[in-house]
Amino acid sequence: MRLVFVTQQVDADHPVLAQTVDVLLELAARFESVDVLCDAIGRHDMPPNVTLRTFGAATRAGRGLRFERALAAALRHRPDAVLVHMVPLFVLLAAPLVKPRRIPLVLWYTHWHASRSLRLSLPLLDRVLSVSASSFPLPTPKLTATGHAIDVDTFAPAGRERAEGPLRLLAFGRTARWKGYDTMLAAVELASARGHEVELEIRGPQLTEDERAHRRELESAIAASPVLSACARVEPPLPRDELPAVIAAADAVVSATQPRASETLDKVVYEAAACGVPVVSSNSALDDFLGGLPLRLRFPPRDAEALAERIADLVAATPAEREAVGAELRRRVVEGHSVRSWAAAVAGIVAGQGPG
Repeated sequence: MRLVFVTQQVDADHPVLAQTVDVLLELAARFESVDVLCDAIGRHDMPPNVTLRTFGAATRAGRGLRFERALAAALRHRPDAVLVHMVPLFVLLAAPLVKPRRIPLVLWYTHWHASRSLRLSLPLLDRVLSVSASSFPLPTPKLTATGHAIDVDTFAPAGRERAEGPLRLLAFGRTARWKGYDTMLAAVELASARGHEVELEIRGPQLTEDERAHRRELESAIAASPVLSACARVEPPLPRDELPAVIAAADAVVSATQPRASETLDKVVYEAAACGVPVVSSNSALDDFLGGLPLRLRFPPRDAEALAERIADLVAATPAEREAVGAELRRRVVEGHSVRSWAAAVAGIVAGQGPG
């Protein structure tokens, strides 16, 4: 089988999109060839059966023209499917060339926002892939759940003894407002005021001016609070290769997504779980994933009081109890959300697709 894969960047050092390299390596192991169209190329280790074509240009019109040329070249090899990764606009650009050739057009998308381009692209798609039914914002019979694509070899437990001291909480990802970092700070302040020893480290990139502004707001809130100044900090992002060790060193990871994003199955949750670390989350879509455990790991969005209670539960738990919860969460990721199982699901879907 042959696949055309359309994405934003192929770069193992990108602070958000580095996972694309893992995905492509696994797809390359299952397809005769993978022809990749992307805006930019950075560090990677693609095998010989992966061809990289860039459509990057200085202007939007130039990118569009280069995109069409790169796609036309890739379609000469008659792929079994064109898979667009996360950007519905690429579906709209690809459809005029792909649909007349009756080549299946597939989108993988997981986000809370149903943009205009997503709504316009949906009738053009033969299949839609997402983590689960709840992680795609529009109802459609075209949807197939594939799980997330987590590299469980890279994101793995550190296998070290926990040191004594405060409960170490980690929150990582872009400093976007919908991530709920302000709720985390309020909860940590409450927990600390009640005598619980806890530390919070917020770490992640800023890709927009609003994210940079929000980071400054978080830093100001910490500086203005004597309690938070002693136990919370915002740190720069890390290279992806260093992130698993930082996750594994935490006692728990916190995800406090706000209501409009409550159905987004954020991959940071699964990366943390793959490292064998308990995850406390406000995401209702994670009820099953985080359910059936001896520790309560769910709290309502924007509810700092409830999150403070979950922090108290974690403080009261023994290291062995937290480790057992982390081990079970890792098992769940390995079974249903590994990059291998994701790529196998994609290959099976492409193999079963008829003409569009």
